[in-house]
Amino acid sequence: MEMIGLFTILVPFLGAILTLLVPRSSAKWVCQLFAALATLGTWALAYHFFLEGGHAESIAIVQFDHLLIFGLMVDKVSTLIAAAVVGLGLIVAIYSLGYMSTGNKEHPHEGDPRYYSFLLVFIGAMAGLVLSSTLVGQLLFFEITGACSWSLIGYYQTPIAFRSALKALIVTHIASLGLFVAAATLFIQTGTFELTAIASLTPSAKMIVLFGILFAAWGKSAQLPMHMWLPDAMNAPTPVSAYLHAASMVKVGVYIFARGILSAGDVPIEVGVVGVIGAMITMIYGFVMYLPQKDMKRLLAYSTITQLAYIFLALSMAAMGSSLAMKAGVSYIFNHAFAKSLFFFVAGSLSFACGTRMLPQLRGIITKSPLLGIGFCVAAMAIAGVPPFNGFFSKFPLLEAGFQLSAAHSWLTPVLVLALIESVATFGWLLFWFGKSVIGKPSDVVENISPLPASMKSMLVVLIAMSVLSSFIASAWLN
Repeated sequence: MEMIGLFTILVPFLGAILTLLVPRSSAKWVCQLFAALATLGTWALAYHFFLEGGHAESIAIVQFDHLLIFGLMVDKVSTLIAAAVVGLGLIVAIYSLGYMSTGNKEHPHEGDPRYYSFLLVFIGAMAGLVLSSTLVGQLLFFEITGACSWSLIGYYQTPIAFRSALKALIVTHIASLGLFVAAATLFIQTGTFELTAIASLTPSAKMIVLFGILFAAWGKSAQLPMHMWLPDAMNAPTPVSAYLHAASMVKVGVYIFARGILSAGDVPIEVGVVGVIGAMITMIYGFVMYLPQKDMKRLLAYSTITQLAYIFLALSMAAMGSSLAMKAGVSYIFNHAFAKSLFFFVAGSLSFACGTRMLPQLRGIITKSPLLGIGFCVAAMAIAGVPPFNGFFSKFPLLEAGFQLSAAHSWLTPVLVLALIESVATFGWLLFWFGKSVIGKPSDVVENISPLPASMKSMLVVLIAMSVLSSFIASAWLN
């Protein structure tokens, strides 16, 4: 497993170098190859993990004397999330074959080698962060993902893209200070950077470490008050938006928080209480902010902020002692990645084929493109938590865990009622836009819709299927 894990992390970095060295026309194909190899690596790692009994294992990689700098944590959570973020990297790379082309009505442009190179670096960094067993390893890859997001958000090199990229870099870099504080505290108290050492800390030191991780998580996962970078980051190419802001970068925050809780043993209740309060404030804010949005990608950005708040709510309740909430939170990370990526792919396909993603200009989509109409419908219902789509199988156990926990913490009951109201309101708002945009007589821009390339169509089909199947995969994997 040591060799497979290192292969999964390092092969995308090797591919990133090669994409810059080969002829421009070959760069996109090199990206596909190395993204596929990394994906196979995650599958092989998971296969060997379960073949050897499915017991959590920490593998030392870089060590000086008795100080472990970087190692691999191979367990059910890390293998599941690694399979998702790396596999979605491959899906985004394939989708980009069609999207990054001169046939794109909104952005007619052939993808540069630097686009595919940074996409591979991002895939490798995500694999490294998810599999890291030390805070130093998490911090290293945390910063690499920030640099990649800066490059990819500013890819089109317009003034607004540069400003958006710089904002994302600054906010997420400030967030990384939380990880510096957490790593320093852990080392001073225990003499190691290993995440498992958090469990041996005193309650006060444990609070410092976990609040440091939570601060970093809030910044990376765009939670108040560090949310402002995400909506502006929609200036990136849509495949980048799908990957960085649905499947990977924003999931860094919730993942490191989940990993910290899993490693901490008995968590001080203050961590859970602060997490719940932050999640609920962000959830309400995100919902209010996406109501006036007409740009489909900005609506999805605020929706992402809200959905991440649900994950923080689940993980915060896990910090308060609910094992069901932890499973719900991890499943939510996995399921939301596929559903929200599908929604972004629908938005990207509309801008590619119609030249706009402004919802008031889109009407009758299903008449001219049944695949996009179905994709819009499936993504909306999955995000809203309508059965049998994957969002339901994340929200239901989250709410079940919350109501169980409210027997001991009665103040959680109104919190969960608010979450239920937000979920129903989300469904109503997405249903409103479905009626306005998907059905009816086609508008002028939809009437002149262009056909989608095969690479884009095939990835839409894959994500539609995963918006149903991912919940069953997560359930089988974690149980």
